[in-house]
This record gives sequence, structure tokens and C-alpha cells, in this order.
Amino acid sequence: MNLSAPISSIPRVGPAYEKKLHKLGIHTIRDMLFHFPRTYEDWSVITPIENVTEGKSWCVCGEILEIKQIRTYKKGMSFVNAVLQDTTGAIKVRWFNQPYLADTLKNQDKVCLAGKVMRDKEGIYLASPAFEKLKEGESPFEHLTHTGRIIPIYPETTGVSSRWIRSIIKMILAKHGKDIQEILPPRILQERGLSPLAPSLWSIHFPTSLQEAKHAEKRFAFEELFYILLFILSERKKIARVKAPVIPLDTDLMQRFTKKLKFQLTDDQKKSAWSILKDMEKPRPMNRLLQGDVGSGKTVVSAMAALSAVKQGYQVALLAPTEILAQQHFKTIAELLTPFKITIGLLTGKSDRFISPKLPHDYIEISQKKLLERIQANEIEMLVGTHSLITDKVKFDNLALVIVDEQHRFGIKQRAALLKRSTLIPHLLSMTATPIPRTLAMTIYGDLDLSLIAQMPKGRKQIITKVIAPEDRPKAYKTIEQEIEKGRQAFVICPRIERTEKTPPQLEIKTVKEEHERLSREVFPDLRLAMLHGKMPAKEKELAMRKFKAGKFDILVSTSVVEVGVDIPNATIMFIEGADRFGLAQLHQFRGRVGRGKHQSYCFLFSESANRTGIKRLRALEKSASGFELAETDLKLRGPGDFAGAKQWGMPDFAMQQLTNLQLVQEAREAAKQILEEDITLRTYPALQAKTQELRAKLHLE
Repeated sequence: MNLSAPISSIPRVGPAYEKKLHKLGIHTIRDMLFHFPRTYEDWSVITPIENVTEGKSWCVCGEILEIKQIRTYKKGMSFVNAVLQDTTGAIKVRWFNQPYLADTLKNQDKVCLAGKVMRDKEGIYLASPAFEKLKEGESPFEHLTHTGRIIPIYPETTGVSSRWIRSIIKMILAKHGKDIQEILPPRILQERGLSPLAPSLWSIHFPTSLQEAKHAEKRFAFEELFYILLFILSERKKIARVKAPVIPLDTDLMQRFTKKLKFQLTDDQKKSAWSILKDMEKPRPMNRLLQGDVGSGKTVVSAMAALSAVKQGYQVALLAPTEILAQQHFKTIAELLTPFKITIGLLTGKSDRFISPKLPHDYIEISQKKLLERIQANEIEMLVGTHSLITDKVKFDNLALVIVDEQHRFGIKQRAALLKRSTLIPHLLSMTATPIPRTLAMTIYGDLDLSLIAQMPKGRKQIITKVIAPEDRPKAYKTIEQEIEKGRQAFVICPRIERTEKTPPQLEIKTVKEEHERLSREVFPDLRLAMLHGKMPAKEKELAMRKFKAGKFDILVSTSVVEVGVDIPNATIMFIEGADRFGLAQLHQFRGRVGRGKHQSYCFLFSESANRTGIKRLRALEKSASGFELAETDLKLRGPGDFAGAKQWGMPDFAMQQLTNLQLVQEAREAAKQILEEDITLRTYPALQAKTQELRAKLHLE
């Protein structure tokens, strides 16, 4: 069987189902088999009817004595009422709004039912149970799929139920289970005590016990970790074998740079800079991830690396995820490096300019054609830009260092395009303001070079963060007015752009469009408000941010598009609606948009939810200013799925949970090392080679 065949090649999957399955990320037969249960219901104990009690869930088997449909035209509802009898007694059954069951089930049908027993004025009844017909003479324990056993519950979408998914997966396994080829080498399975692939698929979808399901989950969790670590380690070995420019560390130059700064470097900045500069002295490409909290001073550290490379005659490229961030980096880098007579260019597709040592305090607008010529002639020593840098028309003469800000916004193909621009492979420095928890960083990155800037610059005022009760909302609005009277600005963040037909009317959820209109009309009629969201054209978004930065608006009502945003020192209030709907890391990123100037700043958190985990997250943000502490807290509260691109890898939830299982990770790492020591090319393991190529298309290593 070809597991890569489209899902539509399976019987019972027509165009309508195919479209629905695509929403679940299911495109092939393999995707279907690897669409694992999110949980299980234990219906394995079949209880005599005389022993069932109200308020609990039960599985019972017997014969239908009577079944009929009842319509209530007043309420527009329908019921199917039935009576089920076994050798010990009888119980009423009621299904709500499932009229087809009156035709599906008949008197004297032998069935198993599983559901909750409720009580009304007429007595106890089984409420909307799952059902399954038994064939004549069949034992209740044989061939059951939806009752009378451990039942898998899957991630679903409208029109695709767990019941339907179970039926399809069982049909595929029954027909083609023996043809499924193992990918893991037999030795690894034996040494780790793992079951082969085909039996493991049966065990995870149709276990006879929860313990069997756990054993299968371990096999698949190990397998996912093994593939990722095999890919990471093989990429690392390949990088170690290629040549990079050797950039000697000039300590005198670095001392002159630090003396010109208007502030002192923190110890973390010094350590990070030292590690990067020492890496660049080696003849193999640096591959370092610089993690630093919002506003911790990563740009200064990257400027030191850029200065070191340029003064040895090389070029540097700095990539930013948005045009406005590229312009911000251009301005900051120019302030730091023009005293050292460096020519810096900006290339974004819309705005092309450069700063020359001859005119260090002003930039020169230039045509893109002329700028590209200067880059190729090594007259532009450092180039700042967005995706525009990654086109065939940009040709560096001597590129030695690539700095990528928030790399998760760039794909592997884009990075590879930059790395191909030179005979020597440039050093790579990735910067992120989204801290990865240490435990997770060790799991995924292992011995990859990581630098942490946890300390904040001296003199930076801590942002006052408060969870605001609904009755205190007017006070928070008053604080905004007071800050704006002082000449400051504010952000208001909403979880959604607008209400849709699917948004329940009773759901208290703030939207950008509604809130912008309400605040403009009712709360701040005398203030200047702007709106920003992802559906706006790029030009409108850029213009709104530019005007806000220039002080032409007092309040910016926005969605999460400001999470990675421009530096606005004049903004002192971050007002977050529906804060429980955001993750801790994201909330911390929002908070980091303020507090970047000399004035005291505030972050107000609003939540309509009573969800305990959500409230815990908000209280954690209230107490801690450290992104690294919050990342660890978020890891405990939500698990590792949202970190480090784990969802991008397509890992099942249970495998994500194992990312912090250091023992399993170590086992997977050892197995991956063992395979690569035997054959770094993986030619003797074609299935593993194909898997790493598949991951290469999905992933990029920081």
C-alpha cells in the first residue's frame, strides 16, 4: 500500500470529506493513520443493566424492545426514545436531535450502548449514548469499535466525528496493516524495547487497555524525537565539515566600541558578545542563537559582531521580519556603527537608502539599481533589509555574517538562499525575543550554541503589570487619559478583528473594529485613535504604525500584529483585552512594546474568563518581569507544544509532552548518534534519509 496516496483514494472519502479532512491536516493515507487520539474513553467494562446508577457513564449491551421518534414542534426538537433489555433488567434510552436513529435501529436489534445515565420525572434513562449493533451470535467483546472497549477520541472538525474517523482507520488497518513498512532500524526497536510500526498503530488506535495505548504512545514519541534529533545532528555534522571566513577578534576595536556607548553593557551582553566573537574566529560556520528578553539589548551585541566582520573586509546582512523593523534596525545600527566609518544600506523593496561615513548623520536616498551595484562592489559593508535581501538580484561580494532577527518568521529556503551567496559559508547569528525554556532548549538544541541575555539594561524601569477586575475598568481608562495628557501614548490589544457568524452572541470577546468604534465614541471622544489588524493591506499597516510612532495618534487599537513590533519609547500603556486568550510568551511580548523609554509604563490585563489556568498565567505575568521565568511557567501550565516550532513539526500532542522527558530524549539522541556514526549520509537507511529530507522542508535550525 502506498501511504503517500491521497486520502480521496480511500473508499467512503469523497470530495466533501476530503475537504473537511484537509482542515485537520489530513491529506494522505499516512496522515490518516498518524492522526492519533487526543484521549480515550474506557467503555471496556460491560455492566448488567440492573447495576447502573444515575450520574455516571456506563456501557450496557442487550436487545431493543421498542424504539420510536417523537417531535416537539414547539421547541423544534426531536427525540428518539427506546427501551434496552438484558437478562437482568431494562432501561430507557433517549437520543436528542438524531432522528435517523429511528430508522437505523430496529426492535429486537442486539446493541451495545455507552453513555451517561440521567434521571427525569419518569426515572433513569441513558442520555444520547454511543451505539453499536451486534451481529447475530456475536460475543459482545468481539469486533467492537465504538463501545465495549477502550474508545479513541480524536481531534475533530465539523462533519468529521471520532466515530467516522475510527471506522476509516480500522478499515485501512484491517485491509493494509500487514503492508505497512517499518522505518526504524530493527536494532533500535530491540534495544529500546519498542513495538514494530504496524502493531503499534493497532495499539494506539484500538488498544485493549490504557497501558497498551501508553506503550504505543512511547514508541511514537520516541520515533518523533529520534527523527528530529537525527535531522539536527546530521545538519550539525554537515556544517562542521564546511569552511567559513575566519574573523580574528580585535579586542582594541571592541574596547573602542564599548567606550563610545552611552550606557554600560550588562554582564550577559558581554558574555554573549565574547561567545559570538570567539565563534567567528573559527574556520567553521557559527550557528548561534541569541536569546534576549524584550529590550535586553540584543541589537548592540549583534552590532559588535557586525563591526568585527566589516573591519576585516567582509560584508554583513541583517534580516528583519517587517519593513518597519528593518528601518528601526537601520537607524539603531547606523547610530552605533557610523562613528567607525562604516557604510550601511537599507533594502526593503519600498525604501532603499544608505548612510555613508562622509555624511554619518543623514541618509542618502538611492535607486535600487545603484544600491545593488554598490553591494556587489563591496561598497555597502552592512545591508539591512527584509525578504528583499533574499532575491537573486542581491549579490554580495564577500558576505561573512548573516544576522536574522526573529528567525521563526523566515523559512529554511530563504536562509539557504543567503548562504549560497558566497564561496565560504557565512556565520549565522539568530536573535529572538521569545525565550525558550532552558529544559526545552536543551532537549531540542542540545549542544547547539545558545547565548542568553537575561539581565535588563541599568536604569530601565520595571513595567507595572496589573490584572484588572471588571469593576475597575473605568479607573484603567482614567489612567490612559492621564498618561495621554502628559503626552504619552497607549496600545489597546483585542483578540479578534471582528465578530463572525460563528462567534456566539453571548461570548464576551472584544474585537478591534467594535472596540475602536466604541472607544472613539463613548470613552475617548476627544482623543485620536487608530486601528491596526492583519486584514489591512500592508501599506495601510505600515502607515498606521508610522503615524503612531510619529505621535499623530494617541491610542492604537490592534490585534496581535504588534507582538513583534516597532520601538515606540513614547508608549507607556499596554491595555490587553481577553488576556486569557493569549499565551504567556505572547503577553510578555505585548508588554515589551511599552517601557522602552524613560517614563514609567503600565500593562493592564483584562479577562472575562473563570478558567483557572488562564488566570494563573495572568497572575504569573503580574508577578514576574523575566521572559525566561515566564517561559518556564508557561511550559508547566500549557506543555511544550507552542514552543520552538513543535507544532510546525506536526508532532502529536503526546509526543510534544515528551519533549521535556529528558530520559526519552537522551535515548533518542543516543540512537540518532549511533546511526550517524555508522553512515552520516544515511544512504544505507533510505527511509530515514527520506524522513530527514521531509523535515528539512519543514524546519529551520536557529
